[in-house]
Amino acid sequence: MAPQQGAGAGELEAAQVRSMFDGIAWVYDALNSAMTAGLHHRWRERAVDLARVGPGSRVLDLATGTGDLALELAEVHPHRAVIAADFSMGMLAIARTKLRALEQPKRIRLMAADALALPFETRTFACVTSAFLLRNLADLEQGLREMRRVSRPGGRVVALEITQMSTPGFSALFRFYFHRVVPWVGQLVGGDREAYTYLPQSVDHFVTPTELARLMEKVGLRGVTYRRLGLGTVTVHTGIA
Repeated sequence: MAPQQGAGAGELEAAQVRSMFDGIAWVYDALNSAMTAGLHHRWRERAVDLARVGPGSRVLDLATGTGDLALELAEVHPHRAVIAADFSMGMLAIARTKLRALEQPKRIRLMAADALALPFETRTFACVTSAFLLRNLADLEQGLREMRRVSRPGGRVVALEITQMSTPGFSALFRFYFHRVVPWVGQLVGGDREAYTYLPQSVDHFVTPTELARLMEKVGLRGVTYRRLGLGTVTVHTGIA
């Protein structure tokens, strides 16, 4: 759930957010697994299913973090070119170590990039994916415009994101877990309560799934749909460039 360029809920400077997630990169995977009971891997698999890109297609994974979604994209078609980008050098360092351990350094290209000003030509990728990026952007609409800009006509934009729940009863339980338990786990395991206090705050201030779908349509994406996962705690949006 590593952030890209942006302030998020606390209106932090990008440098502060980057530093925050650089600092927890070494425990990022462990904390994700602990907080989601390992379900984050299944959510990423679902996002890859919805990407629907064929073998040989060039894809971009934004806010790649430690590279889990990029690995899922590469696994489906071993000969696919995957660019995995993040603005946290700490996250990229962990991703690089992970790729080497899995003997896949050549299948996935890691690079630093700002999601609000992508260093790619227009119409470059058959698919652009992101996992837990959008709520951290300082300018959500600009980030979506960039994702569409670098997508080929007919290509897909797929965004996996934590969203606020609306289910009576369970919504209150989830809010308690997210605002009270998650920061405590972050402090206990990673020694950083601030980063995992920022996480639920960023979700509180994020748009609803319906509002996000409308923004995706506003920037020119077609056929926008979304599906809730994880009992409604996570949503995956798709749109066609």
